[in-house]
Amino acid sequence: IFQNYEKRIVQRRYCNTCPNPDAGEPTQPPIQNKSSLQPPLSDPYPGLPTPVYASLKDEYHTTQVTTLSNGLRVASENRFGQFCTVGVVVDSGSRYEVAYPSGISHFLEKLAFNMATKYPDKDKIMVELEKHGGICDCQSSRDTFIYAASADSKGLDPVVKVLGEVVLRPQISLQELTAARQALSFELETLHMRPEQEPLLMDMIHAAAYRDNTLGLPKICPEGNINVIDRNLLFTYLKHHYAPQRMVVAGVGIDHNALVESVQKYFVDTKPIWEVDTDLTAGVRDMKVDNSIAQYTGGMVQEECVIPLYAGLSGLPELAHVVIGLEGCSHQDPDFIPICVLNMMMGGGGSFSAGGPGKGMYTRLYTNVLNRYVQYRIATAYNHAYTDSGLFCIHASAPPQNVRDMVEVLVRELVNMAGVLGEPELERAKRQLQSMLLMNLEARPVVFEDIARQVLATGHRKRPEYFIEAIDKVKADDIHRVARQLLKSQPSLAARGEITKLPAMTDIQAGLLDLEGKTTRQPRSNFSFPIKFYILEFCHFI
Repeated sequence: IFQNYEKRIVQRRYCNTCPNPDAGEPTQPPIQNKSSLQPPLSDPYPGLPTPVYASLKDEYHTTQVTTLSNGLRVASENRFGQFCTVGVVVDSGSRYEVAYPSGISHFLEKLAFNMATKYPDKDKIMVELEKHGGICDCQSSRDTFIYAASADSKGLDPVVKVLGEVVLRPQISLQELTAARQALSFELETLHMRPEQEPLLMDMIHAAAYRDNTLGLPKICPEGNINVIDRNLLFTYLKHHYAPQRMVVAGVGIDHNALVESVQKYFVDTKPIWEVDTDLTAGVRDMKVDNSIAQYTGGMVQEECVIPLYAGLSGLPELAHVVIGLEGCSHQDPDFIPICVLNMMMGGGGSFSAGGPGKGMYTRLYTNVLNRYVQYRIATAYNHAYTDSGLFCIHASAPPQNVRDMVEVLVRELVNMAGVLGEPELERAKRQLQSMLLMNLEARPVVFEDIARQVLATGHRKRPEYFIEAIDKVKADDIHRVARQLLKSQPSLAARGEITKLPAMTDIQAGLLDLEGKTTRQPRSNFSFPIKFYILEFCHFI
């Protein structure tokens, strides 16, 4: 009886259409849900455009390249997504400042996206980009200069207009020049106050490797040149280095024909400001572009100073930093891929790491250096590749009293690159390199830079599949060959901090020639027989 009563109560509560549970037909129509006027989820929402889904069609993964009438190249790849990345890559950088005061590229980086002919102040440019959800950035390196913006694909034409104005028609007012000088002074002061020394050390190791030429010229503006570089000098540099033949306009996530049309309007039909107003370069002698090839020299650059400590109760001691470099190869050399695998095999990083897959905890500089010598704080391998040369180096840091031992460990690891190489270690390095390549190319700005740099260097773009296949083909013999080639070069050395215990360059040269990487421990002024022997052997080797 109780169960029948409960059943009737539930039916009355949740089914108003049947007052009597035993009745066969409802006595009133169902009550419609009036709480929402939205259509059911099973029906398409009215008024919205038809959705476009990602596809694996070839046209979405093909890089198109068009050369315009003035020699400017336009490259693009249509990729799925609402946003696009568009930018300009210029064959410019600190390596081309031979005839100019060093630091012009650093200046131009601070002056980017400021006042232009069509935009009376920087805020107008920001407002134009923000209309389309856009952001902008500018970066300079030793051999390229990049202006880029990411925005909604529907705002392609306004974004290209902004880029055309910023690159070809900047105003560089005296007020902006003063602000740039202040920013550079503050940045230089900050660099010398930070415990991180990598930017300064990279400038120093390049200066040692390419002494007084091309890639050895400083990327960071020297303090003495901040007030030397003026408006006329900057426009003279732009006039010669921002020529159409030295630029590539690239885009990702946009239609190629639409990009070509916009570039034609703002980069070809509208003239650069230095062609319209020739007085901008008056008073400066005509300085052509330096096309000399980088000459690797090797050598030493050192600076005795006090490295700032980390703020707070970090417990970290004062550190001395050392970088040892060897001559590598260009990114167009057949040995470029094997050296990249070798660089991944050496790996390294900081003494503190969260670990986990892909963190490189099984690379040689971790297993053989950081895990064995707790006093070392950093041990990282770098491979810098350019159009005509390259630099392979290892950066390490330790307390000043451990500098000599640290250099001996680094030399031994460099020599061991040409030693025994197990198959698991090689395969791990190859998979890590492939994984890093593919993960980076998931980001749209990285794809843009990859397209622009490849087209600027070669006129076309190699697909990621090409590099994946090339990495797979690397054998142990290839690693041994490129390692022996690296060890044949004259070493480069950069050191900063309290480096009184730094070994002499002859000791490092002797260690690189020794099969076990052993350096001599004689005082610098004591040329005993073993050191003479190694020096003569090294000269004969060269």
